[in-house]
Amino acid sequence: MGTNLRALAAYVTAAGVLTTALFGAPPAAGAPAAPGLAPRETGTAAAGATVAGIGKGNRTGKGNGTVGGDLLAGHGIIRPAGIKPPPKTEASAYVVADADTGAVLAAKDPHGHYLPASTLKTLTAVTLIPKLDKNRKVKPSEEASNVEGSAVGIVPEPIYKVDDLMRALLMVSGNDAAVALAEANGGVKKTLADMNKEAHKLQAYDTVAKTPNGLDAPGQRSSAYDLALIARAGLALPDFREYISTKVAKFPAPKDDPKKKKKKKKRDDDSEASESPAPAYYEMANHNRLLGRYKGMLGVKNGWTSKALGSFVGAARRDGHTILVVIMHHPGGFWEEVAKLLDWGFAARGKVAPVGQLVGPAPDPKPSSSPLSVRPSPTPGAADAGAAKARGEDPASNGAGATTPLLIGGGVLVFLALGAYGLRRRRRTPGDADG
Repeated sequence: MGTNLRALAAYVTAAGVLTTALFGAPPAAGAPAAPGLAPRETGTAAAGATVAGIGKGNRTGKGNGTVGGDLLAGHGIIRPAGIKPPPKTEASAYVVADADTGAVLAAKDPHGHYLPASTLKTLTAVTLIPKLDKNRKVKPSEEASNVEGSAVGIVPEPIYKVDDLMRALLMVSGNDAAVALAEANGGVKKTLADMNKEAHKLQAYDTVAKTPNGLDAPGQRSSAYDLALIARAGLALPDFREYISTKVAKFPAPKDDPKKKKKKKKRDDDSEASESPAPAYYEMANHNRLLGRYKGMLGVKNGWTSKALGSFVGAARRDGHTILVVIMHHPGGFWEEVAKLLDWGFAARGKVAPVGQLVGPAPDPKPSSSPLSVRPSPTPGAADAGAAKARGEDPASNGAGATTPLLIGGGVLVFLALGAYGLRRRRRTPGDADG
């Protein structure tokens, strides 16, 4: 019986293949891609652009399907012709882009995989801002309150709003705030799944999130190009723009905070000290050193770990135009270099051919139907014949309605297959075994 079923499947498959071959029909919407093909969008290389540092063993940047454009496959400096090169930086990778148009103006190893450190918090924010009510009260867990690294100092009390934690996340890089926000979203595991889904939606295919705060973890990575995509998506969110541009903000403090206890003891020992109660908040200042110092600086996010080294995502707006700069894996102080890259970006914008493009989000997948499903029609081919007649053409001469015999031919094949299968069943003897 198994052999007969396989034979039937072969007949049906042949009929389907024949029908597809005759029609030239594309695969059904949502059908899986062929193995080995990455879901990447191919851009167009800019004429006259220069790609430095591409040698033996490096990607050529030619016909490779790289997200954002073929030139962006290069490991070296990728710059446009007709303008002075971008300023030097010790960063292993960078991207300079026009955030308004998405034009990539210059880059270095833009798709290289590096540890993102706290710049990954931009993905955390872009993922969770649309999901969480910013006025919702959150009680962090003990685990969240004791996360290592940079922290805003939360405690397991229900005194924080999502809004407070978002500010702590993006202003002072609170690792504890990141975990508390993940818990508010249903847990760290769920949030990581949401973050990776969001990265894929943004076509940030170099990015894999393993922590919500960017602390180094095996398998975690991103690229300068991806961080530019994520930052651009963040800049489209009003709350994100507000958080990254805030210089100083108040953050809730618990009533039994050790800092306030110490201040109270000092007041008790000092007869001249004010008896007014301490305020129920701290003040926190944005870690972005260019905020308020660089003209038009909007902010975004910096990061550092001993393995990732320095990383930074910055955006500035002048004369109605926004320039994005991303650097990764920088061994030292990078603030001056970032400022010079921003200056170069403003000077180059609109004057040079882009070397690539920041792509938009991937379209939502459309529901697919079975390729074997057939929609009944009272008169197959009537629509094509009617259209041809309206154009003053003879449907019989131009092939309108020609698909009808092809469909019938495919149906005949299936019918013959079913007939052969039925005949085989009738001729089967009691001694036949199931196979």
